[in-house]
Amino acid sequence: MPTAQSPPKLNKASVRKTDSASKKAYNPTAPDRVREILKRLDERYPKATCALTHKSAWELLVATILSAQCTDATVNKVTPELFRKYPTPQAMAALKPEQLEPEIRPTGFFRNKSKSLVGAAKGVVEEFGGKVPGSMDELLSLPGVARKTANVVLGTWFRKAVGVVVDTHVHRISRRLELTRSEDARNIEQDLMKVIPHEKWIEYSHQIIHHGRALCVARKPKCADCPLENLCHAADKTWSTVEIHNNAKP
Repeated sequence: MPTAQSPPKLNKASVRKTDSASKKAYNPTAPDRVREILKRLDERYPKATCALTHKSAWELLVATILSAQCTDATVNKVTPELFRKYPTPQAMAALKPEQLEPEIRPTGFFRNKSKSLVGAAKGVVEEFGGKVPGSMDELLSLPGVARKTANVVLGTWFRKAVGVVVDTHVHRISRRLELTRSEDARNIEQDLMKVIPHEKWIEYSHQIIHHGRALCVARKPKCADCPLENLCHAADKTWSTVEIHNNAKP
């Protein structure tokens, strides 16, 4: 019986060799290439959605604030009891930040996060009648809420494609795919908004986040199993059938 063979190791020396004409013709943000990337993501992750467990805009806002520098799995372990004790913005707004710290300690940076949560709760109660607002400017007025958090709430709960969520996965993989060369999250978002069709802004982030967890991991990406492999020229690929681009770095 024949035995399964692992894919050959990446030979960077050979795959980097291309003629100057092909290099000159290559456009990483060409509409056809972007469409093919999105098509393959649709096929691989057809029902991708936010992994943070929530039942309301308020719960999603809290979970997203807690998810900074923390895994969604850890946040999902913390929030059920948190929401049981403090089910509304009014309940959390009545707290002092130090009262909240023990509840969210597992998510890390718990002192800053507790201040952000209590501040956001007070903002929601005092400025928006206890309801999480549905616009970018209003969300950004809340303590602890930056564009990433606002985009998560707007896209996932309100289904408003105002921008593109740029978390660590979207940051890393979008650079690997050469959809951006920026390093700053705000500039990456602007670059993606120019090349990703508006109707795909919400879905793209969800799919890339799932892709980053399943295959395109930070260390030793599973390139041999990746549906985007022959569209990707990332410098840190572990296996490749196409040339490597030195400037395609996460």
